Amino acid sequence: MARTKARAAAAPALTAEAIRKAYRDMLLTRTIDERQWVLNRAGKAPFVIPCRGHEAAQVGWGSALRPTDFFLPYYRDLGVVVACGYTARQAMLSLFGKAEDLTSGGRQMPGHYGWRERHIITGSSPVGTQVLHAVGIAYASRLRGEDAVAATALGEGTTSQGDFHEALNWASIFKLPVLFIVENNEYAISVPQHKEMAVQDVSERALGYGMAGVTVDGNDFFACYEATFQAAERGRRGEGPTLLEFKTYRTVPHSSDDDDRAYRTREEVEEWKQKDPITRMQAHVLAEGILTKEEDEALWREVRAEVDEAIAYAEQAPYPKVEDLHRHVYGE
Repeated sequence: MARTKARAAAAPALTAEAIRKAYRDMLLTRTIDERQWVLNRAGKAPFVIPCRGHEAAQVGWGSALRPTDFFLPYYRDLGVVVACGYTARQAMLSLFGKAEDLTSGGRQMPGHYGWRERHIITGSSPVGTQVLHAVGIAYASRLRGEDAVAATALGEGTTSQGDFHEALNWASIFKLPVLFIVENNEYAISVPQHKEMAVQDVSERALGYGMAGVTVDGNDFFACYEATFQAAERGRRGEGPTLLEFKTYRTVPHSSDDDDRAYRTREEVEEWKQKDPITRMQAHVLAEGILTKEEDEALWREVRAEVDEAIAYAEQAPYPKVEDLHRHVYGE
């Protein structure tokens, strides 16, 4: 499934500790996601964009970069920010729009992640704007003499936006260290991929811009980690940007306002659930002796307890004050 113009050296082997962290990050992402959905259905959260099915892709690319790199996630990228240290409490504070919300102080809708200290740049509701921002950040970083990569994610539907093509063109002309990461879940809300583009793999579009293009199994954490690490190293060596495609699938509707039964069959969804990235990673850590069955069960309980505590805390936390309305609007 992989396609590339240039290949870097393999990523260093992950330690057992790093694999355990990645697995825990995936479990935490899944558990937060499931509980946010329940809170929405209970009328406690107005809007949710789930990421179930994307955990391997998101934790994979979020884990492969350095803290000094720049992260420009899209609205479904909960796993990316979790890999960067985002907690269940922070996720729930954002969901409820509370004053302690790290991303915007309770001013943004959920999914607009931002964390200045971790170089996570907040996005906007119109899709694709973060792609151009990543190019600008990479260009500015080069002018400052920094050894940093800018990585941005998007869905395959966004690759039909003009912003996407302008960004790839500019990045390739100047050989900027940008990673364009397409989490291809086969649907642009309700539009299947075969109605979005004439190519089978999004990575084929890299050829038109003279950049490397790679497609890997997006439900394989290790494949996503490796591909991201290699692409980042190419960028650091001055070999230009990479278009990465992680083929995955969201096993739930596009958002809490969507009914996916209108455009895909239950049989298709069930087939993809059999390829669940969490189950796949769990099988690996057990088979390799990284965790025992008892340790795995304890980890699940630990993660669920963390999310329970986060919800209880966030529900009681105060909302933003009216007098703070203009904070976070102008530089302070």
